[in-house]
Amino acid sequence: MSPITTPFGFSTTTDEVTQGVDLTGRRAVVTGASSGLGAETARALAATGAEVTLAVRDVASGERVAKDITASTGRHEVHVAHLDLSDPVSVTAFTAAWRGPLHVLVNNAGVMACPERYTEQGWEWQFATNHLGHFALATGLHRALAADGNARVVAVSSSGHQRSPIVWDDVNFAFRPYDPWLAYGQSKTANVLFAVEATRRWAADSITVNACMPGAVHTNLQRHTSGRGSGLVPDHLIKTVEQGAAASVLLAASPLLDGVGSRYFVDCNESDVVDRRTGTLHGVARYAVDPDNAGRLWDLSRELLAQAR
Repeated sequence: MSPITTPFGFSTTTDEVTQGVDLTGRRAVVTGASSGLGAETARALAATGAEVTLAVRDVASGERVAKDITASTGRHEVHVAHLDLSDPVSVTAFTAAWRGPLHVLVNNAGVMACPERYTEQGWEWQFATNHLGHFALATGLHRALAADGNARVVAVSSSGHQRSPIVWDDVNFAFRPYDPWLAYGQSKTANVLFAVEATRRWAADSITVNACMPGAVHTNLQRHTSGRGSGLVPDHLIKTVEQGAAASVLLAASPLLDGVGSRYFVDCNESDVVDRRTGTLHGVARYAVDPDNAGRLWDLSRELLAQAR
């Protein structure tokens, strides 16, 4: 397959990728939309005419963002719903309450390099939040995504996935010392693998799933890292929120991505597959797009969630 290229790049903003896009009559869900990239993604989708639901842990913050979106776009079909991705009960409640078709799901929420923490099921916190919660959300909404056809799912990953593949024998750090960056990397690898397998499994439903790296953006995601993420990215490569959310919005809304799935994008273009850490924000590790790994992770995720019931 030839890499997908677009007219957009590092400095592209959300408004630029949505120019001329009309999503009137389409419905979207954006997780983690109470601040940062999620809030900007929701705003940009609402500006195209989409009905947007902000799926958030902090409903009060979500309501404030929804009001701001309505004020800036003139769109009133902006809703807020509670969702805690680390809690399977919360995810189930969200999916059970959904009515009607869903055309765009942006799995944006996440945690980065947090201190060692586990859910009551014994799942490592970053794997549980960044991957398992979104996996349960997307599979729980599968029927809604398939209802009208041509739905899109966006998995927001990171170049941090190059820090770790899925460690199949110890996903939850039961035996190896906990390392916040290895845990983050493993969860971000899982995001890419989800895109690969979901596109394969849901092809008959015309659902496409892609992953992206937003770039280095200073948001609340960095709250466990003194607000600077890894601290390794030079200032000239730091993006604004509008630039960082552009890749997600491109994958969610642009006609340039019609029928395209299982790809990984950086700076609004498909990234090369690599076999070593690049030391840059570009490149997707071969293990993160391997179909066998993708299928194995899907089965493991279903097994873990089934045990939680």
